[in-house]
Amino acid sequence: MNDTPAKREDPWDELRRWTDARIALGRAGTSLPTKPLLEFQLSHAMARDAVIRECDFTGTEASCASLGLETLAVKSLAATRSDYLRRPDHGRLLDGDSERRLDDFARGAPAKDVCVIVADGLSSLAVERQAPEFLRELKSRSDVFGYSFGPVVFASQARVALSDEIGSRLKASLVVMMIGERPGLSSPDSLGVYLTWHPRRGLQNADRNCISNVRPAGLTAPRAAELAMRLIRGSFHLRASGIGLKEDSYLSIPENDASAG
Repeated sequence: MNDTPAKREDPWDELRRWTDARIALGRAGTSLPTKPLLEFQLSHAMARDAVIRECDFTGTEASCASLGLETLAVKSLAATRSDYLRRPDHGRLLDGDSERRLDDFARGAPAKDVCVIVADGLSSLAVERQAPEFLRELKSRSDVFGYSFGPVVFASQARVALSDEIGSRLKASLVVMMIGERPGLSSPDSLGVYLTWHPRRGLQNADRNCISNVRPAGLTAPRAAELAMRLIRGSFHLRASGIGLKEDSYLSIPENDASAG
């Protein structure tokens, strides 16, 4: 006869299947067990690395080449990563060389419907992992509706508002900025996508639409691109973005409205 008591089922086991959040980690005396403690320290280190290290745009540049898209590189006023983190206002403005580069390009090229910007933001890891696939998915969908793309702009030390000045100088109707989001302890590689109609200085967050958590464990690139395409079509139809634009705004587009694709 086996007198060993049956092991009781832990009700937390089922919950842990559905979340990356740190729940029911257990304890060793008054502290955490060694394994979850080391996992926490690793996640913290990965989040710090994603913020601090320089972004490698090589993968997205290769996607641009395969799609036949021109590219431009610009920088914000933040001269170093430390300056970028300490002075968010510097990340919202272009440096002088970048202003001249954009102006020179705009003088010799017709205005385009969409300007795509790839920015490092607060997670270089997010850009390197998610931006190439999202760009391919977005371009394939936009081609169906005939939207013209300007050069893809790679922006270093950039905040979201930098897209206003870039789009304005390139005379784009709409900007779509991919940017690394602030890392979490379970998501160091989350990409954000911001859409802004008629970009210009002085816009607020209420003037933009945001698609967040683009990554395989969150919103996948195909799903994010499909959502972005709905917003793009609605934006061209309503000539608006932000609080005046919803995911289903495109449903109100008349069949004969060619401006919305």
